[in-house]
Amino acid sequence: MTRIFNDPSRFTDDMVKGFTAAHPEHVRAAPGGGGVVRAARPATPKVAVLTGGGSGHYPAFCGVVGEGFADGSVIGNVFTSPSAAQAHSVATEAESGAGVLFMFGNYAGDVMNFGQAAQRLTDEGIPARCFAVTDDVASAPAADAAKRRGIAGGFTVYKTASAAAEEGASLDDVVRVAARTNARTRSLGVAFAGCTLPGQREPLFTVPEGKLGLGLGIHGEPGVSESALATADELAGTLVEGLLAERPAEAADDNRVAVLLNGLGSTKYEELYVLWASVAKRLADAGLDLVRPEVGELVTSLDMAGCSLTLTWLDEELERLWLAPADTPAFRRGRMSAPQTAQTAPEAQTREAAPARRTARTGGSTPSSDAARGSGTATGAALTTLATVVEAFRAAHTLLHDQEEVLGRLDAVAGDGDHGRGMCKGVDAALAAAEQQRERGAAPAALLGAAGDAWAAEAGGTSGALWGAGLRAFGSALPADRAPEPAALVAGARAALEAVTSLGKAEPGDKTLVDALAPFVTAFAERTDAGASSAESFAAAAETARTAAEATAELRPKLGRARPLAERSLGTPDPGATSLAMVLTEVSATTPLSD
Repeated sequence: MTRIFNDPSRFTDDMVKGFTAAHPEHVRAAPGGGGVVRAARPATPKVAVLTGGGSGHYPAFCGVVGEGFADGSVIGNVFTSPSAAQAHSVATEAESGAGVLFMFGNYAGDVMNFGQAAQRLTDEGIPARCFAVTDDVASAPAADAAKRRGIAGGFTVYKTASAAAEEGASLDDVVRVAARTNARTRSLGVAFAGCTLPGQREPLFTVPEGKLGLGLGIHGEPGVSESALATADELAGTLVEGLLAERPAEAADDNRVAVLLNGLGSTKYEELYVLWASVAKRLADAGLDLVRPEVGELVTSLDMAGCSLTLTWLDEELERLWLAPADTPAFRRGRMSAPQTAQTAPEAQTREAAPARRTARTGGSTPSSDAARGSGTATGAALTTLATVVEAFRAAHTLLHDQEEVLGRLDAVAGDGDHGRGMCKGVDAALAAAEQQRERGAAPAALLGAAGDAWAAEAGGTSGALWGAGLRAFGSALPADRAPEPAALVAGARAALEAVTSLGKAEPGDKTLVDALAPFVTAFAERTDAGASSAESFAAAAETARTAAEATAELRPKLGRARPLAERSLGTPDPGATSLAMVLTEVSATTPLSD
């Protein structure tokens, strides 16, 4: 288990401090927070390749920041997507005038948050693109390859794309290299034991004695199936045969492969080498030529016991990029052709150092500043609304901290177990922002907008982005100069639902928080239209949401990290729907609305 930490909720922040202190010649913390960038800027503009995702996977993602590899890494909480604000912050520090490419595994929170950051950069005049890796053959059938999640194969994709950027390739060409590598990369993994989040007493999942979990995820998700623990040779056969069966059609005539045998955190190097002897022989017997194979820890999952095998079928271009030199804290290959341009001090490494930067910016503004400018100052009865909203956040704060472990265990059944911690980090930030806005006398829209932005920025992940968008949208429907009438509250609820579904693309029945939010909004509107008070309508709608959240236990997830483990999820309610219903019920009981 994870034994060394201070405050578990600050585990990632403390890790980044130690990491940058240990490797100042390679990396420095991004001034705005959220990750790290190269210690020195490139002498001329180049595409900034930024890897990213939740922490807990070292040396992915921050360990490969350096010449020949990534320009920076956006680092979220343990197993949690970084927020869009974090991604934007790191990107603005790393980019040097040739555009930005965010690269990450194909997980809903990463897709959502990096996508928002890329859009914001583009609006500011910085070309930005996203690329999601989909190498895990166990997470979806070949016919649905676009739904597959990214695991250790991301290492190969990031390496080739980064090498192309280092050679001076354009943003379009770097994306092309990433897509070509990804299309030729396949991975399959097994777990022998689960991992334990910092501060938790139990692992996210367990594997029965004498068994192994086939098709694990790197965020603490269990395997999609279990089988008897095999010998090294038998395990090699399972992994190799599983990948050869998925050989890309476009690589039918290519027999040179990059190979990764990756340890997940607790599997010893000696064990990996025992397995590698069998893997290498089977690959050679299959007629494959192994090109600079890597055996070791490349993409881990805290202290998970397990391993994965990755094959990338190379062509001439990809082989050159795979073999290109790199110099990073965790991965070194060959020697860079020229020494890195040194900076005298972090203070000298300002964004103005690159002459080609931001010449095309269009003057975008942050959501928080938009809310503050556009919503005015609260007057009269609107101040009562502010007090009610702040009390609602306080009630949610108390509830979520009380239920953190319960929500985490619920999420661990088919996910990564971080939901409780993420909700706590989100509500902590939202409450602080709401109290600050109340002291300033801000209008309800500004208060809810600031709280939503703070929730999204601090919590990260899918739920962080959705709660942030929902709170901001709800606030946008409220008047600035008076207490909201029932119709305005209904409009706010509908706006929140529209924002959440538009951002997350979920529909009722997908087993997400929408399965609780949509019934809540419908019931709230119907009761209000029938003449009930706002308090009565809210209480009845909260009860509807609670019932709907419980009913998600009978649904199979269609989106998110739980989707590959749909059968395991049956019988367990969705954690996102559950936490939403909990909050609505608590707010109804402790801070009833008044008309």
